[in-house]
Amino acid sequence: MIRAPRPAAPGGGDLLTGAGYAPCHHGEILQGVFLDGAGRRCAGLVTLPMAGPGSRATFVRRPGTEPGELSVVPADRTKAAGAAALAVAECAERSGQPPCGGELRLAGDVPVGLGMGSSTSDVIAAVRAVADAYGLRLSAETVARLSVRAELACDPLMLDGRPVLFAQREGRVLEVLGPRLPPLVVVGCALGGGAPVDTLALPVPEPGDDDVRAGERLRELLRRAVATGDVRLLGQVATASARRGQRVLGHAEFDALCGIARRVGAAGVQIAHSGAVAGVLFDPAAPGLRHRVRSCLRALDAHAIPATRTFTTCTTTKEILNGPAHRGVDRQAGPGTPRRPARLPAL
Repeated sequence: MIRAPRPAAPGGGDLLTGAGYAPCHHGEILQGVFLDGAGRRCAGLVTLPMAGPGSRATFVRRPGTEPGELSVVPADRTKAAGAAALAVAECAERSGQPPCGGELRLAGDVPVGLGMGSSTSDVIAAVRAVADAYGLRLSAETVARLSVRAELACDPLMLDGRPVLFAQREGRVLEVLGPRLPPLVVVGCALGGGAPVDTLALPVPEPGDDDVRAGERLRELLRRAVATGDVRLLGQVATASARRGQRVLGHAEFDALCGIARRVGAAGVQIAHSGAVAGVLFDPAAPGLRHRVRSCLRALDAHAIPATRTFTTCTTTKEILNGPAHRGVDRQAGPGTPRRPARLPAL
């Protein structure tokens, strides 16, 4: 339902405001090249969900203005601004109203450059805010389509939280792996000191037959892990995928991270394949969990790998050691409000 008009703007025209939100994630469990239903090669990924940080957007549309008269605050959120413009065109056509300009404002606490889906979170929040301003609720498929057009590739943050193999460059689900991931305890950390990763500068090797075979093998194992609730198998898949990702990312601490995971009896490790965030994965039912987690934190510190937060993927999102999750405080966006820097502790 369209919200009641606000008082007219100084230049004339009613103001209609919508709001939108999108979460982030904690990097990937699996990423690679896979085959779709037609046997075509397709880049895909499975993200690790994390409750807490996210992006919030408000969009004020101004009927009677030109569609190009669209501003964004902070001004550096160009992908979100582009997504808002695409959403305006989509929603205007669906609602039978003429497209117009407006103002998009973004706020949130997703660190940039760590591979946690910060840009996708902004983009989805922007699209949802525009739709809300038009009194519409767009389907996840439509949000994904607009998100890919806005940033060329996107994460599956517009979906319902089920584990999916998602074609990030096409905005479509290749496979729903099951109703939910097995419960995981994740000790988060950041490689490279948490410095942002310029994903556009990374080499993009041409995938070969071996890459497809490896992707399909890990896909089958992850499907089995989800179906049986096998945390150990899931950890093996995540570790294997992370190791393959090192061919591009080359994190100096990766071998040390894997060694820590083995010594403390973790199920495995996962990393963001387009950033620096990483996690040591534990089975919450494993004996001596608290001791294992504390040993992990001490080992990370000894190797100068900054720990971020310890969390669980269970729907309750209880913190294992540190009490309630630090979720940060959303700041009112303004012209001088930059996104939280990626240096830690940012999570």
